[in-house]
Amino acid sequence: MQPFELRGDGVLLATPTAGDVDRITEICQDPEIRRWTTLPTPYLHEHAKTFVEDTVSAGWESGHGLVWAVRDPEDRRVLGMIGLRSRGEGAAEVGYWLAPEARGRHLMSRAVRLVAEYAFADVGPGLTHLHWRASVGNWASRRVAWACGFRVEGRVRGGIARQGVRDDTWVATLAAGDRMRPATPWLDVPTVRGSRVVLRRFEDADADAVVEACNDPVTQHWLGGLPSPYTHEIARSYIHDREEEAAAGRGVHWAAALPDGGPAVGSFSLMGLPSHDGGAEIGYWVHPSARGRGVATEAVRLMTRHAFAPASDGGLGLRRLVVAHVTGNDASRTVIERAGFRPYGVERAGDRIRGGIVVDLHWYDLLVDDQQP
Repeated sequence: MQPFELRGDGVLLATPTAGDVDRITEICQDPEIRRWTTLPTPYLHEHAKTFVEDTVSAGWESGHGLVWAVRDPEDRRVLGMIGLRSRGEGAAEVGYWLAPEARGRHLMSRAVRLVAEYAFADVGPGLTHLHWRASVGNWASRRVAWACGFRVEGRVRGGIARQGVRDDTWVATLAAGDRMRPATPWLDVPTVRGSRVVLRRFEDADADAVVEACNDPVTQHWLGGLPSPYTHEIARSYIHDREEEAAAGRGVHWAAALPDGGPAVGSFSLMGLPSHDGGAEIGYWVHPSARGRGVATEAVRLMTRHAFAPASDGGLGLRRLVVAHVTGNDASRTVIERAGFRPYGVERAGDRIRGGIVVDLHWYDLLVDDQQP
């Protein structure tokens, strides 16, 4: 197959040539590219030369590995790379990377759509499916795939080998006929400030605090489903899963921190958005060091305000929130009532606390119309 160019809105895709070797070598020194790809480390001029002269040429010749440089359409300067690798039987895998200075401009999303349009076209290979994969944690790559309509199918343990280590990978699919735009919302996790507490994203540095809180006897008693002991590995997985929930459009999860900073002193969540039809369920726990200081009550009020705020004002535009406490958890009941929620029913034998003891769940709700003007 002879190489050809693809052109779109503000993007040009053209085969890398010998004149691009120095530029490719330069870009591939970027720590983020080296972190998430299988490129050799250190990446030398000879590696770029072999890539252009051997890998790219062989791929086009066989038709099984088409590689384009993502170029500035004005001066043809290389800004990144995108490739289409045949998987046979109507499928191919797309892969890409982008120079640091070209990020944040939706350039790669436009490039992926160009390649997908070619891949699915009758005058092209006429593929039925495009696949994408990336190491778990590579949120920038996942966001591009999400913006182009790829649907995440799941997670493969040890799916990619990089520098002698196998990473877990996300896998996603775009089918012919799918609209090349997000299939689900990617929820924002804004920083929300109060007088006693700040709600922010979870960070890796919060792992120690999560372990302390989730091994606390009081937390363990009321949240009977928590692993015991609660390890650092579990905490790291928990922190990662908070991002996953937002990326999949299922919920918004905040770490609560004190106004002067420091590690998390609690976890506050709006959960189950797709299943609540304009609503969400609230969940939370508080680190023992922060109990009795009004942290939970203020955090729930801040969450409620964000949940009910119109989308045009940066909120979620929800109409109803629900929350529950188990029989005997008077501290949680007090928080719920102080935040303005109203009881609406009891789910008999609705939960288990530590020791497998079955207890009732007391349910409360709050409507957007209940809020004071």
